[in-house]
Amino acid sequence: MSASVVAQTLDPSEPSLPDPQQPDASTSASSRPGVTLSTEEEESAAENGLVKTEDGANGHDQSMNGHATEEANGKTDGEEQVEGGEKACETLYLQNLNEKVQIDVMKKTLASLFKPYRPLLPIVAHRNVRMRGQAFVGFADKESAARAKKDVHDFPLYGKAIQISFARSRSDAVVEKLEGEEGLEAHKVQRLEHKKRTRRSNPLRQKEQQRMKADETGAPSAKRQRIQMPDEYLPPNSVLFIQNLPEGTTSDDLREVFELHAGLVEIRTIPAKKDIAFVEYADEAAATIAKEALHNFKIDGETKMKVTYARK
Repeated sequence: MSASVVAQTLDPSEPSLPDPQQPDASTSASSRPGVTLSTEEEESAAENGLVKTEDGANGHDQSMNGHATEEANGKTDGEEQVEGGEKACETLYLQNLNEKVQIDVMKKTLASLFKPYRPLLPIVAHRNVRMRGQAFVGFADKESAARAKKDVHDFPLYGKAIQISFARSRSDAVVEKLEGEEGLEAHKVQRLEHKKRTRRSNPLRQKEQQRMKADETGAPSAKRQRIQMPDEYLPPNSVLFIQNLPEGTTSDDLREVFELHAGLVEIRTIPAKKDIAFVEYADEAAATIAKEALHNFKIDGETKMKVTYARK
């Protein structure tokens, strides 16, 4: 069916594209970035078998119902492989719809547009930001869905070409039509289980849980480890940290060197580490003078000792 023939299916009495200057429900506060779905919208999306997955093509999230697992042959219930590698499904996913058109008007227009292919109502579309410009249309069988996809794809509706692909799984309306109430209930149970598994296996969720657990137990997190400032950049204080002392250096050897600068209070060596020591002065100014004078001083005539401020 050509685009001109498809266009003839539209009821002339259908409302035309709303004036962009007029207030519109589809661009209300509830659909602005950062606003989440209302309770009513979440329930409506769940009833139609929709869960959200990232859709990089148009900046929105494709929504779909989730099955528990894929079958061993790589096909999910109600799907089969078609030309181009895409899996056929009784539900079509529409993108690039004009977001300025009110949702109710868009649903009525889509119902008229797909009328020759006997769509299953209701058509699924929401005002919230995650589903703007998108809709789902179900059909009684995959053949009708495939014909509708072929004929209506790229049809210019309200100034924008409709982009159509097969949904990843059936909507609730399709499941109820093909499998009855019992099949629909089982389908909803599978979707809920799939949603729980997806949330548990979400890498971002797991990472956040690990961070919260580390905070509760006091265990250091890899990204929360403090970066230690190099000794050379420590703030001034009255205690100096001496490193790289040659073997055999004693407290008396250090005293002979550091008492040349006024204000020496104490020299502390470390028996377990004989190449370091601490030298304390009466105040920060005296310690600074000694540090500047003795840093890189060769106490044995060969080895340069390193003098920095001690960590507090």
